[in-house]
Amino acid sequence: MSESSSIILLHGTDEFAIASHLNELRAAMGDPSTAEMNIAKFDGHAGLDFEALNTAVNAIPFLAARRLVILAHPVAAFSFPSLRKKFNTLLANLPPTTTLALAEYDFLKDDHWLMKWARSSMGKAKILVCMMPRRWEMTGWIQQETNKQGGKIEGQAAGRLAEMVGEDTGIAAQEIKKLLTYVNYARPVSATDVEQVSIVSAQGSVFDLVDALGTGNGQKAQKMLHQLLESEAPFSLWGMVIRQFRLLLLAREVIESGGSQKEVEKALGIHSYVAQKVYDQARQFSMSALEAVYHRLLAIDEEAKTGQVPLDLALDMLVVELAGK
Repeated sequence: MSESSSIILLHGTDEFAIASHLNELRAAMGDPSTAEMNIAKFDGHAGLDFEALNTAVNAIPFLAARRLVILAHPVAAFSFPSLRKKFNTLLANLPPTTTLALAEYDFLKDDHWLMKWARSSMGKAKILVCMMPRRWEMTGWIQQETNKQGGKIEGQAAGRLAEMVGEDTGIAAQEIKKLLTYVNYARPVSATDVEQVSIVSAQGSVFDLVDALGTGNGQKAQKMLHQLLESEAPFSLWGMVIRQFRLLLLAREVIESGGSQKEVEKALGIHSYVAQKVYDQARQFSMSALEAVYHRLLAIDEEAKTGQVPLDLALDMLVVELAGK
Protein backbone atom coordinates (compact mmCIF):
# COMPACT_ATOMS: atom_id res chain seq x y z
CA MET A 1 0.00 0.00 0.00
CA SER A 2 1.35 3.43 -0.92
CA GLU A 3 1.72 6.02 1.81
CA SER A 4 -1.19 8.06 0.37
CA SER A 5 -3.56 5.06 0.19
CA SER A 6 -5.57 4.63 3.38
CA ILE A 7 -8.38 2.61 1.78
CA ILE A 8 -7.93 -0.78 0.14
CA LEU A 9 -10.71 -2.17 -2.04
CA LEU A 10 -10.32 -5.92 -2.52
CA HIS A 11 -12.76 -7.48 -4.94
CA GLY A 12 -13.05 -10.70 -6.93
CA THR A 13 -13.93 -14.37 -6.69
CA ASP A 14 -10.77 -15.64 -4.98
CA GLU A 15 -11.68 -15.72 -1.30
CA PHE A 16 -8.30 -17.18 -0.37
CA ALA A 17 -6.42 -14.30 -2.03
CA ILE A 18 -8.62 -11.74 -0.29
CA ALA A 19 -8.09 -13.49 3.06
CA SER A 20 -4.32 -13.54 2.45
CA HIS A 21 -4.25 -9.79 1.81
CA LEU A 22 -6.28 -9.15 4.96
CA ASN A 23 -3.91 -11.36 6.98
CA GLU A 24 -0.97 -9.33 5.68
CA LEU A 25 -2.67 -6.15 6.84
CA ARG A 26 -3.24 -7.69 10.27
CA ALA A 27 0.39 -8.81 10.48
CA ALA A 28 1.56 -5.31 9.57
CA MET A 29 -0.18 -4.00 12.71
CA GLY A 30 2.77 -5.29 14.75
CA ASP A 31 2.69 -6.66 18.28
CA PRO A 32 -0.34 -9.03 18.46
CA SER A 33 -0.97 -8.05 22.10
CA THR A 34 -1.90 -4.52 21.05
CA ALA A 35 -2.85 -5.17 17.42
CA GLU A 36 -6.21 -6.77 18.23
CA MET A 37 -7.20 -3.69 20.24
CA ASN A 38 -6.73 -1.65 17.07
CA ILE A 39 -8.54 -3.96 14.64
CA ALA A 40 -12.29 -3.79 14.08
CA LYS A 41 -14.31 -6.07 11.77
CA PHE A 42 -17.74 -5.51 10.24
CA ASP A 43 -19.90 -7.47 7.78
CA GLY A 44 -22.38 -5.85 5.43
CA HIS A 45 -24.41 -9.06 5.32
CA ALA A 46 -24.97 -9.00 9.08
CA GLY A 47 -26.96 -5.79 9.36
CA LEU A 48 -24.27 -3.14 9.59
CA ASP A 49 -24.44 -0.57 12.38
CA PHE A 50 -23.17 2.53 10.57
CA GLU A 51 -22.56 4.51 13.75
CA ALA A 52 -20.42 1.67 15.13
CA LEU A 53 -18.44 1.64 11.87
CA ASN A 54 -18.04 5.41 12.00
CA THR A 55 -16.83 5.25 15.61
CA ALA A 56 -14.32 2.48 14.79
CA VAL A 57 -12.95 4.38 11.79
CA ASN A 58 -12.49 7.63 13.73
CA ALA A 59 -11.13 6.14 16.96
CA ILE A 60 -7.60 7.07 18.04
CA PRO A 61 -5.10 4.15 17.87
CA PHE A 62 -4.31 2.61 21.25
CA LEU A 63 -0.55 2.26 21.90
CA ALA A 64 0.02 1.95 18.15
CA ALA A 65 0.54 4.11 15.09
CA ARG A 66 -2.51 2.93 13.15
CA ARG A 67 -5.91 1.29 13.32
CA LEU A 68 -7.26 -1.29 10.87
CA VAL A 69 -10.98 -1.50 10.08
CA ILE A 70 -12.21 -4.35 7.85
CA LEU A 71 -15.61 -4.19 6.20
CA ALA A 72 -16.73 -7.33 4.35
CA HIS A 73 -19.49 -7.05 1.73
CA PRO A 74 -19.64 -3.23 1.57
CA VAL A 75 -21.97 -3.39 -1.45
CA ALA A 76 -24.63 -5.18 0.60
CA ALA A 77 -24.15 -2.73 3.48
CA PHE A 78 -24.72 0.32 1.28
CA SER A 79 -27.19 -0.90 -1.30
CA PHE A 80 -29.39 2.24 -1.08
CA PRO A 81 -28.23 5.59 -2.53
CA SER A 82 -29.10 7.42 0.72
CA LEU A 83 -26.72 5.13 2.65
CA ARG A 84 -24.00 5.50 0.04
CA LYS A 85 -23.96 9.26 0.59
CA LYS A 86 -23.13 8.74 4.28
CA PHE A 87 -20.53 6.11 3.33
CA ASN A 88 -18.89 8.42 0.78
CA THR A 89 -18.63 11.12 3.46
CA LEU A 90 -16.99 8.63 5.82
CA LEU A 91 -14.52 7.58 3.10
CA ALA A 92 -13.67 11.15 2.19
CA ASN A 93 -12.94 12.07 5.82
CA LEU A 94 -11.03 8.96 6.85
CA PRO A 95 -8.40 9.83 9.50
CA PRO A 96 -4.76 9.39 8.38
CA THR A 97 -4.23 6.93 11.25
CA THR A 98 -6.87 4.47 9.97
CA THR A 99 -6.56 1.89 7.21
CA LEU A 100 -9.97 0.80 5.90
CA ALA A 101 -10.07 -2.52 4.02
CA LEU A 102 -13.20 -3.16 1.94
CA ALA A 103 -13.57 -6.84 0.99
CA GLU A 104 -16.14 -7.56 -1.72
CA TYR A 105 -16.30 -11.24 -2.69
CA ASP A 106 -17.39 -10.65 -6.26
CA PHE A 107 -15.93 -8.89 -9.29
CA LEU A 108 -16.92 -5.23 -9.52
CA LYS A 109 -17.14 -3.70 -12.98
CA ASP A 110 -15.62 -0.30 -13.68
CA ASP A 111 -19.04 1.37 -13.75
CA HIS A 112 -19.95 0.13 -10.25
CA TRP A 113 -20.49 3.01 -7.80
CA LEU A 114 -17.79 1.76 -5.43
CA MET A 115 -15.25 1.38 -8.24
CA LYS A 116 -16.10 4.86 -9.52
CA TRP A 117 -15.44 6.30 -6.06
CA ALA A 118 -12.16 4.40 -5.66
CA ARG A 119 -10.88 5.50 -9.07
CA SER A 120 -11.73 9.13 -8.37
CA SER A 121 -10.23 9.18 -4.86
CA MET A 122 -6.97 10.85 -5.97
CA GLY A 123 -4.79 8.02 -4.69
CA LYS A 124 -6.59 7.65 -1.37
CA ALA A 125 -7.85 4.19 -2.38
CA LYS A 126 -5.93 1.23 -3.77
CA ILE A 127 -7.82 -1.38 -5.82
CA LEU A 128 -6.75 -5.03 -5.70
CA VAL A 129 -8.49 -7.51 -8.02
CA CYS A 130 -8.49 -11.08 -6.64
CA MET A 131 -9.83 -13.48 -9.26
CA MET A 132 -9.68 -17.28 -9.07
CA PRO A 133 -7.00 -18.69 -11.39
CA ARG A 134 -8.29 -20.39 -14.50
CA ARG A 135 -7.94 -24.16 -14.61
CA TRP A 136 -4.88 -24.11 -16.87
CA GLU A 137 -3.21 -21.62 -14.52
CA MET A 138 -3.60 -23.74 -11.38
CA THR A 139 -0.41 -25.78 -11.79
CA GLY A 140 1.66 -22.60 -11.86
CA TRP A 141 -0.37 -21.13 -8.99
CA ILE A 142 0.30 -24.24 -6.88
CA GLN A 143 4.04 -24.00 -7.54
CA GLN A 144 4.06 -20.31 -6.55
CA GLU A 145 2.01 -20.92 -3.41
CA THR A 146 4.32 -23.79 -2.42
CA ASN A 147 7.28 -21.41 -2.68
CA LYS A 148 5.42 -18.85 -0.56
CA GLN A 149 4.86 -21.49 2.10
CA GLY A 150 8.58 -22.21 2.17
CA GLY A 151 8.73 -25.45 0.21
CA LYS A 152 9.07 -26.93 -3.27
CA ILE A 153 6.88 -29.15 -5.42
CA GLU A 154 7.67 -31.10 -8.59
CA GLY A 155 5.84 -30.08 -11.75
CA GLN A 156 4.05 -33.41 -12.09
CA ALA A 157 2.95 -33.23 -8.47
CA ALA A 158 1.61 -29.71 -8.93
CA GLY A 159 -0.31 -30.87 -11.99
CA ARG A 160 -1.79 -33.83 -10.10
CA LEU A 161 -2.87 -31.62 -7.21
CA ALA A 162 -4.42 -29.17 -9.69
CA GLU A 163 -6.51 -32.04 -11.09
CA MET A 164 -7.85 -32.74 -7.60
CA VAL A 165 -8.70 -29.24 -6.43
CA GLY A 166 -9.85 -27.60 -9.67
CA GLU A 167 -9.71 -23.80 -9.32
CA ASP A 168 -10.24 -23.76 -5.54
CA THR A 169 -7.20 -21.89 -4.19
CA GLY A 170 -8.30 -22.23 -0.56
CA ILE A 171 -8.37 -26.03 -0.69
CA ALA A 172 -5.14 -26.06 -2.72
CA ALA A 173 -3.36 -23.96 -0.06
CA GLN A 174 -4.56 -26.33 2.69
CA GLU A 175 -3.32 -29.35 0.76
CA ILE A 176 0.05 -27.71 0.07
CA LYS A 177 0.53 -27.09 3.80
CA LYS A 178 -0.38 -30.73 4.52
CA LEU A 179 2.05 -32.00 1.89
CA LEU A 180 4.93 -29.80 3.03
CA THR A 181 4.41 -30.96 6.60
CA TYR A 182 4.48 -34.56 5.34
CA VAL A 183 7.88 -34.07 3.64
CA ASN A 184 9.01 -31.93 6.60
CA TYR A 185 9.99 -29.16 4.15
CA ALA A 186 13.14 -31.25 3.53
CA ARG A 187 12.56 -32.14 -0.13
CA PRO A 188 10.27 -31.26 -3.03
CA VAL A 189 6.77 -32.75 -2.90
CA SER A 190 6.44 -35.57 -5.44
CA ALA A 191 3.45 -36.93 -7.34
CA THR A 192 3.61 -40.01 -5.09
CA ASP A 193 3.28 -37.77 -2.04
CA VAL A 194 0.19 -36.16 -3.54
CA GLU A 195 -1.40 -39.55 -4.22
CA GLN A 196 -0.67 -40.80 -0.72
CA VAL A 197 -1.27 -37.75 1.43
CA SER A 198 -3.50 -35.25 -0.32
CA ILE A 199 -7.26 -35.26 -0.60
CA VAL A 200 -7.02 -38.33 -2.80
CA SER A 201 -7.01 -40.25 0.50
CA ALA A 202 -10.46 -38.86 1.27
CA GLN A 203 -11.48 -39.08 -2.38
CA GLY A 204 -11.86 -42.83 -2.03
CA SER A 205 -14.54 -42.26 0.59
CA VAL A 206 -16.17 -39.70 -1.70
CA PHE A 207 -16.35 -42.45 -4.34
CA ASP A 208 -18.14 -44.63 -1.77
CA LEU A 209 -20.49 -41.77 -0.93
CA VAL A 210 -21.40 -41.27 -4.59
CA ASP A 211 -21.79 -45.04 -5.03
CA ALA A 212 -24.34 -45.06 -2.22
CA LEU A 213 -26.18 -42.13 -3.77
CA GLY A 214 -26.19 -43.83 -7.16
CA THR A 215 -27.83 -46.95 -5.73
CA GLY A 216 -30.27 -44.98 -3.56
CA ASN A 217 -28.74 -46.21 -0.27
CA GLY A 218 -29.44 -43.11 1.80
CA GLN A 219 -28.46 -44.67 5.12
CA LYS A 220 -25.01 -45.63 3.87
CA ALA A 221 -24.58 -42.28 2.12
CA GLN A 222 -25.30 -40.35 5.31
CA LYS A 223 -22.95 -42.57 7.29
CA MET A 224 -20.15 -41.96 4.77
CA LEU A 225 -20.84 -38.21 4.80
CA HIS A 226 -20.62 -37.95 8.59
CA GLN A 227 -17.39 -39.98 8.64
CA LEU A 228 -15.89 -37.63 6.05
CA LEU A 229 -16.96 -34.53 7.98
CA GLU A 230 -15.10 -35.86 11.02
CA SER A 231 -11.80 -35.83 9.13
CA GLU A 232 -12.26 -33.12 6.49
CA ALA A 233 -13.23 -29.46 6.68
CA PRO A 234 -16.67 -28.88 5.08
CA PHE A 235 -15.29 -26.65 2.30
CA SER A 236 -12.52 -29.15 1.51
CA LEU A 237 -15.06 -31.97 1.29
CA TRP A 238 -17.39 -29.77 -0.72
CA GLY A 239 -14.68 -29.20 -3.31
CA MET A 240 -14.21 -32.95 -3.66
CA VAL A 241 -17.94 -33.57 -4.10
CA ILE A 242 -18.25 -30.88 -6.79
CA ARG A 243 -15.18 -32.25 -8.57
CA GLN A 244 -16.55 -35.79 -8.45
CA PHE A 245 -19.87 -34.87 -10.06
CA ARG A 246 -18.12 -32.70 -12.64
CA LEU A 247 -16.01 -35.72 -13.60
CA LEU A 248 -19.12 -37.90 -13.76
CA LEU A 249 -20.83 -35.39 -16.03
CA LEU A 250 -17.83 -35.26 -18.38
CA ALA A 251 -17.49 -39.05 -18.32
CA ARG A 252 -21.18 -39.48 -19.12
CA GLU A 253 -20.71 -37.33 -22.22
CA VAL A 254 -17.92 -39.65 -23.37
CA ILE A 255 -20.01 -42.75 -22.61
CA GLU A 256 -23.03 -41.42 -24.51
CA SER A 257 -20.85 -40.91 -27.57
CA GLY A 258 -19.80 -44.58 -27.36
CA GLY A 259 -16.55 -44.02 -25.48
CA SER A 260 -14.81 -46.65 -23.34
CA GLN A 261 -13.04 -46.37 -19.98
CA LYS A 262 -9.75 -45.66 -21.77
CA GLU A 263 -11.36 -42.82 -23.67
CA VAL A 264 -12.74 -41.43 -20.39
CA GLU A 265 -9.23 -41.59 -18.93
CA LYS A 266 -7.77 -39.75 -21.93
CA ALA A 267 -10.55 -37.14 -22.20
CA LEU A 268 -10.52 -36.29 -18.51
CA GLY A 269 -6.74 -36.59 -18.02
CA ILE A 270 -7.08 -38.69 -14.88
CA HIS A 271 -5.29 -41.76 -13.46
CA SER A 272 -6.47 -45.13 -14.81
CA TYR A 273 -7.71 -46.23 -11.35
CA VAL A 274 -9.76 -43.05 -10.98
CA ALA A 275 -10.99 -43.37 -14.57
CA GLN A 276 -12.32 -46.87 -13.86
CA LYS A 277 -14.24 -45.66 -10.80
CA VAL A 278 -15.59 -42.59 -12.62
CA TYR A 279 -16.58 -44.70 -15.64
CA ASP A 280 -18.48 -47.21 -13.49
CA GLN A 281 -20.23 -44.50 -11.48
CA ALA A 282 -21.21 -42.42 -14.50
CA ARG A 283 -23.10 -45.41 -15.85
CA GLN A 284 -25.31 -45.37 -12.72
CA PHE A 285 -26.68 -41.91 -13.61
CA SER A 286 -28.47 -40.54 -16.65
CA MET A 287 -27.11 -37.40 -18.31
CA SER A 288 -30.20 -35.41 -17.24
CA ALA A 289 -29.79 -36.58 -13.62
CA LEU A 290 -26.12 -35.54 -13.54
CA GLU A 291 -26.90 -32.15 -15.07
CA ALA A 292 -29.60 -31.57 -12.44
CA VAL A 293 -27.24 -32.59 -9.61
CA TYR A 294 -24.46 -30.33 -10.89
CA HIS A 295 -26.77 -27.32 -11.16
CA ARG A 296 -28.00 -28.05 -7.62
CA LEU A 297 -24.39 -28.16 -6.39
CA LEU A 298 -23.65 -24.76 -7.93
CA ALA A 299 -26.77 -23.30 -6.30
CA ILE A 300 -25.75 -24.68 -2.90
CA ASP A 301 -22.22 -23.36 -3.41
CA GLU A 302 -23.63 -19.86 -3.90
CA GLU A 303 -25.91 -20.21 -0.85
CA ALA A 304 -23.00 -21.35 1.33
CA LYS A 305 -20.63 -18.60 0.19
CA THR A 306 -23.24 -15.91 0.84
CA GLY A 307 -23.95 -17.27 4.32
CA GLN A 308 -27.50 -18.42 3.56
CA VAL A 309 -26.90 -21.97 4.83
CA PRO A 310 -24.03 -23.69 6.73
CA LEU A 311 -22.11 -25.96 4.36
CA ASP A 312 -22.24 -29.06 6.58
CA LEU A 313 -26.03 -28.73 6.78
CA ALA A 314 -26.21 -28.18 3.01
CA LEU A 315 -24.25 -31.40 2.45
CA ASP A 316 -26.60 -33.31 4.75
CA MET A 317 -29.67 -31.97 2.95
CA LEU A 318 -28.13 -32.77 -0.44
CA VAL A 319 -27.50 -36.40 0.53
CA VAL A 320 -31.09 -36.79 1.77
CA GLU A 321 -32.40 -35.18 -1.40
CA LEU A 322 -30.33 -37.29 -3.82
CA ALA A 323 -30.74 -40.57 -1.94
CA GLY A 324 -34.51 -40.14 -2.03
CA LYS A 325 -34.64 -39.97 -5.82
